[in-house]
Amino acid sequence: MANLPVMVMQTAETTNPLLNLNYEPAFESLGSDYFDEVMAEEFPLHKLRFRNDTLLPMLGLNPQQVTDEDFIQAFGKFEQRKPLLAMRYHGYQFGEYNPRLGDGRGFLYGQVRGTESELYDFGTKGSGRTPYSRGGDGMLTLKGGVREVLAGEMLHRMGVRTSRCLSLIETGMQLWRGDEPSPTRSSVMVRMNRSHIRFGTFERLNYLKRPDLTKQLLDHVIEYYYPHLVSEAEKYSLFYAELVERVAKLAAQWMAAGFCHAVLNTDNMSITGESFDYGPYAFIPTYDPHFTAAYFDYYSRYSYIHQPDICMWNLEMLQEPLKVVIDKSDMDNSLITFGKHFLGNYRLLMLKKLGFEQELPKSETDELLKATIDFLKHYPISYHHFFADIAATFSHKWQDDANYILEGSDIKKSLGVSELFVNWAGIYHRILNSMARDEMDNIPRILKDYNPQTVILRPIIESVWESISQEDNWQPFDDLLKEIVSR
Repeated sequence: MANLPVMVMQTAETTNPLLNLNYEPAFESLGSDYFDEVMAEEFPLHKLRFRNDTLLPMLGLNPQQVTDEDFIQAFGKFEQRKPLLAMRYHGYQFGEYNPRLGDGRGFLYGQVRGTESELYDFGTKGSGRTPYSRGGDGMLTLKGGVREVLAGEMLHRMGVRTSRCLSLIETGMQLWRGDEPSPTRSSVMVRMNRSHIRFGTFERLNYLKRPDLTKQLLDHVIEYYYPHLVSEAEKYSLFYAELVERVAKLAAQWMAAGFCHAVLNTDNMSITGESFDYGPYAFIPTYDPHFTAAYFDYYSRYSYIHQPDICMWNLEMLQEPLKVVIDKSDMDNSLITFGKHFLGNYRLLMLKKLGFEQELPKSETDELLKATIDFLKHYPISYHHFFADIAATFSHKWQDDANYILEGSDIKKSLGVSELFVNWAGIYHRILNSMARDEMDNIPRILKDYNPQTVILRPIIESVWESISQEDNWQPFDDLLKEIVSR
């Protein structure tokens, strides 16, 4: 009888493809200075509400061979997976250092190599209390889970380097929250991304005055996530320089996508330069530079327009723990390049939203983008609707006559006589008029690739949630996901 649990584990691992993945103890190999082993909550109910079949082939799995029960067994009941690791970290929250953080309602479930040999984390959210729950219940509301599923898929569709949800399971517990009608339903989510190591993971080691652990962690990060730098003589400085570039590119992706993360604390910044951990995020309805997504961000620290500056500030704060390994002047020289990387990527992304895959001459790019932003800033029209209408109504006739631009769009109809629109359309027409036929033929494809017809503004999310909360009707949620990925 003593051997029975081992036999059960072997049987489960050979029949459940998710349990039978080749889990790699990469973070675990660092040792217990970086995490605590925890137990998952035992939930009274397990209803699979979302499974991300588009991610399974990346793991070498055929979606048709993975059942709903496989998801529930692996990511709702957490069978046969030990240890489960609550990661330790600190962070600057709204500019103030907080040493009382860490995984408070999640853990690192496991790490798996994708089909292209890249290492991915499976991280939970809503899986129960840990030593870092700080009096909380360690749970995730179902609405919070729905919102995070939608965020990951929407951002992925828009070309943002983002985490994505692998599964969402309703768990049958009733939760009380101050920002939702309570009691409210609960869920547990599994997020898939490249790493859950945060800026705050390093900041904690600096707070503890453990340069030895900082170097060990940095070597680990370079080995697993920057392997092309391992053999470089200046690998540490090169790592920081590349991280600056990655974060600048990510900030440009958010800005072009019209996305406001809402809580850019250093514990929400990934060491791989990837977007993750979505709470009160929002997509801007109109081009309002000072749009602020989080109701508790009283001073608009994390407003839409501040995101690049905050990312740069977070990178500057990361220098403090890293300077025990990396020369401070080298890091300063790298950080100076943030603005160049951000602006270069933002310009390219905005040009793509306007249909141009290659950068135009600088004078034309500056003129067109300034006219675009001036127009969007002046009129209370939908930021996303504007670009979606360009994609939906584009015609080769636009090359012949500026009056045809956005013909048929309700945006143009609502403007009346608008000097800013006429100016923008004139510049756009002039650029089109200088293009060869084959370049014009590419524009519709580029516009559709970079401008989805559906963007999850808050009223859309609330409508979907109302159907779930009032009628337990998940069809609008499923339909919205299909709209997001369509081109």
